[in-house]
Amino acid sequence: MAPSREPFVFYHKPEPGLARITLNRPDRLNAINLAMRDDLWTFLHAAIEDPDVRVLSFHGNSPRAFCAGADVTEFGAAPSLVEARRARHERDLWALLEDLPLITIAALHGFCLGAGIELPLFCDLRIAAEDTVIALPEVGLGYIPSAGGTQTLPRSVPPALALRLVLSGDRIDAREALSWGLVSQVVPNESLDESVAALARRLAAADTATLVRAKHAIRRGLDGPLHAAIARDALAALLQRAQTSGRTTRERLPGEQ
Repeated sequence: MAPSREPFVFYHKPEPGLARITLNRPDRLNAINLAMRDDLWTFLHAAIEDPDVRVLSFHGNSPRAFCAGADVTEFGAAPSLVEARRARHERDLWALLEDLPLITIAALHGFCLGAGIELPLFCDLRIAAEDTVIALPEVGLGYIPSAGGTQTLPRSVPPALALRLVLSGDRIDAREALSWGLVSQVVPNESLDESVAALARRLAAADTATLVRAKHAIRRGLDGPLHAAIARDALAALLQRAQTSGRTTRERLPGEQ
């Protein structure tokens, strides 16, 4: 029997309403391998299915990194390209993060490279410690960012900066990331966990369903023309008012299918 390994992902609920996912491969700077992807898939579903979880935060268990990206030692290790694609299709971690019905916060510190910033880009808020270093170095390895970075990055920062980071692999620090809006706050290293916890408590105390509707309205509105986004926004507000007042009838907005 093979010896049991330490979990690559920790999941726990530090207090009511809150859950934490911690990447746990400190010897590999929390690089994401296939086993860690599977663990993330499992624990994301655990958070979704738990009615007590309203805010989910992501952390990295390494003094040097939140996550150094995908584990390149596994590249080409799948039995076949077809099998690798099938596994990714069946456990599309990034699509699951995009549609997560929770409020999400990424606690960034140290190296946040490749998938180590692409995962946080799917989060609603990102708080960075002062030692944070962000980069998308994939082009230097001969491939493009494959965890959504080419699409999520220009939705968070100006396209010119997204092009610079993706094409050059340049690293930026926490202060530059803050100046571009890539992170929402920079805090001292020793304050990172408490800053994230304080924000999570404040968000968990609000009407989470309303916050989730608001974030989906913002994200999905960016993918279409303004008039259609405003119509969807108005519909979402109408439905929320109906639910709040206890009405069950559903009125359609003009043009809604």
